[in-house]
Amino acid sequence: MAAMDDRVARIRSLIEGEHPAPDGAGLLHRVCVAATQTLAASGAGVSVMTDAGARGVYAASDPVTERIEELQFVLGEGPCWDAFSSRRPVLVPHLDGDSLARWPMYVPAVHDSGIRAVFSFPLQMGAVRLGVLDVFRKRPGLLTDAELTTALIVAEVSMTALLDQHEDAGMSGVGDGLAETVEHRAELFQAQGMVMVQLGVPIGEALTRLRAYAYAHGRRLDEVARDVVARRLHFDRDRP
Repeated sequence: MAAMDDRVARIRSLIEGEHPAPDGAGLLHRVCVAATQTLAASGAGVSVMTDAGARGVYAASDPVTERIEELQFVLGEGPCWDAFSSRRPVLVPHLDGDSLARWPMYVPAVHDSGIRAVFSFPLQMGAVRLGVLDVFRKRPGLLTDAELTTALIVAEVSMTALLDQHEDAGMSGVGDGLAETVEHRAELFQAQGMVMVQLGVPIGEALTRLRAYAYAHGRRLDEVARDVVARRLHFDRDRP
């Protein structure tokens, strides 16, 4: 019990630093940095994923990790999808042949970034699911029992921060934080509808075209969606 209390205290001190931890994305950025430090990882990210359809990266320890985290949404596959749907951690200590068969597009993409292990933890409380915490390592290998416990603590802190941010946004009426992420997803859905009309394809294929364009051009999916909605990118005319 004392060891657990010491671990929680260390995580809190890393998150708060010299000042009280900020709200929303600022807090979750610090959570991701703390996860990276305490788990000897190369980076960590938190993504919002809800049953209502919200999908997107919310915070990351650094810009490189943010891009790696975003890949799962660009490609539509990866450990975070499995952790969210199964409601259980997905621990991948070796991104090898078995993982390649499971995620044929995701594994080569993260390999190019030097990632060799990924650990995904669903952010949930009872029946409520809000997202996933992903921890990335550049060396293969299992998490130790102590590291696994630490990761679960970090996941709990992340879940609490998302809930707090959601409640704060609801009370203040300010459309930032979690609400802003959901707004980005709504923009993506609008872009899907526009591409569906432009190309005369089903809605599912429209999303596939958006993802393929983002991946091929090394761009974030939400940036591509924003250009489509703003009519700066026309799939019928540009034939991407």
